Amino acid sequence: MRTFGLERSVNGLEVYVMAEIPSNVIDAARFAKIFDGFSIGSNDLTQLVLGIDRDSAILSGEYSEDDYTCKSMVAQMIRSANEAGVPVGLCGQAPSDIPGYASFLVANGITSISFTPDAFSTGRKMVYEAELKMKHYMLGAIPENEE
Repeated sequence: MRTFGLERSVNGLEVYVMAEIPSNVIDAARFAKIFDGFSIGSNDLTQLVLGIDRDSAILSGEYSEDDYTCKSMVAQMIRSANEAGVPVGLCGQAPSDIPGYASFLVANGITSISFTPDAFSTGRKMVYEAELKMKHYMLGAIPENEE
């Protein structure tokens, strides 16, 4: 990058790394020292964690970003980024397609979430509700319908 006149932290340049492979998650603390933040590529991360090609007609029914192990990797990545003090976002289909996934991300401390255009309004509402619920818990209040 320097060869082409681009230097991290010069003129506001930030460099983020895609966290799409399990080793990015496992070694996140080290990566956080050389990058300004992370973007979790949940589609590719899911494929590599499960060892399943999402486009395979034979195995497509087994591919799920909502899988326990995949969500554990996402939560670990968010935790590592937060501990390092760097932003972490998620790009992928899960927040747009899986009910409750955006709430899972908010509860784990995600910095940003991408949604498909057709899911943006619903996603925004889910994020708002998840943040409101967290606020209630932090203040010690019991949200409605959870007594």
